[in-house]
Amino acid sequence: MKCCLAIDIGGTKIASALITGKIIEQRQQIRTPQDEAASGMRQALADIIQQQQGMFDSVAVASTGIINKGILTALNPKNLGGLAEFPLLDTIAEYTAAPIGLLNDVQAAAYAEYHLLTKKVENFVFITVSTGVGGGIILNGKLQIGPNGIAGHIGHTLADPNGPICGCGRQGCVEAIAAGRAIEAAAAKWDDPCEPAEVFARFRQGVPQAVEVVQRSARAIANLIADLVIANDIQRVVLGGSVGLAEGYLPLVNRYLQQLPHFYQTAVVPAACGSDAGLLGAALWWQNELAIKQKNRKNFNKR
Repeated sequence: MKCCLAIDIGGTKIASALITGKIIEQRQQIRTPQDEAASGMRQALADIIQQQQGMFDSVAVASTGIINKGILTALNPKNLGGLAEFPLLDTIAEYTAAPIGLLNDVQAAAYAEYHLLTKKVENFVFITVSTGVGGGIILNGKLQIGPNGIAGHIGHTLADPNGPICGCGRQGCVEAIAAGRAIEAAAAKWDDPCEPAEVFARFRQGVPQAVEVVQRSARAIANLIADLVIANDIQRVVLGGSVGLAEGYLPLVNRYLQQLPHFYQTAVVPAACGSDAGLLGAALWWQNELAIKQKNRKNFNKR
C-alpha cells in the first residue's frame, strides 16, 4: 500500500505524518513561523520533506486559508500575515517530484470525519466553530472544493444584515456572530471582561451576559445548519472546533434546530477525529484522487 506524507499548516503549528491507509505514523509538530513568515515557511516545508525523503509516494497538504491554483490566500488576507499569496504548490514542488495535493484544512477535516461515519450518507457537512467558522461540504459522496477553492467557507454566509462587520469585509457574517473571536469581542465590553473559555464557564453557571452571548452564537449555527439542509438536503452534520465542542454548546444548537420546521432539521453530532483530522483527511482525499486519475488513465489507454 502506498504511503502519503501529510502536512497540516495552521496559524500556530505545522503537523506532519506518514499515512498509509488510515494509519498515522511518525507524527511531528513544529510552530508555524511568525517572523519572516514566507521564508520561514519555505524552510519548514523543506525540512519536513527532506526528513522523510524516500519514504512517501505522494504529498497531501491541509492548510488554513484558501488554496487557489496552488496559491495560499484568504477571504481576509490579513489573517495570513506574511503568508498572503504564498506559492504553496511551487514551494513544495521544489523539494519533491511526488504528486502534490492541496486542500483547505476544514475541507480536509470534513473528508476525514465523513470517512469515519459508521452509517454512510450521500450529503454531509462538517462545521468547525473555533476562532473562526468554517466548513466542508460533501454532496453525492464527493468533497466540494470549487474552481477557486472557496467551497465550504460557510462562516461567511449571512446571519444578521445588521450585525458586526466581519474580517472578510461583509456585514453580519455567521463568523462575526458565532466564532470564538466574536464571543471574545462581546466579552471584552463587559464590566468584568474575560476570555472565551471563561465565557463558557459563566454560561454553564447561568450568568445572564454569558448565556446571551453563547445563545446568540448557537442560534446562528443552528440557522446556518438549517440553511444548508434546505439548500442541499444534508443528511448529517458533524460539529467541531473549540467552541463547537465546548460543554453545553452542541445541545443548545440542537435545541434551536429542533424548534424549526421538520424539513430544516438533521442529525448533528460531535467531531471524532480530533487534532489529526486535517492530516488524515488530506491524505485520504489525495490518495482517492490519485486512484481515480490512475483508473482514468488505464481506461483511456484501453481505447
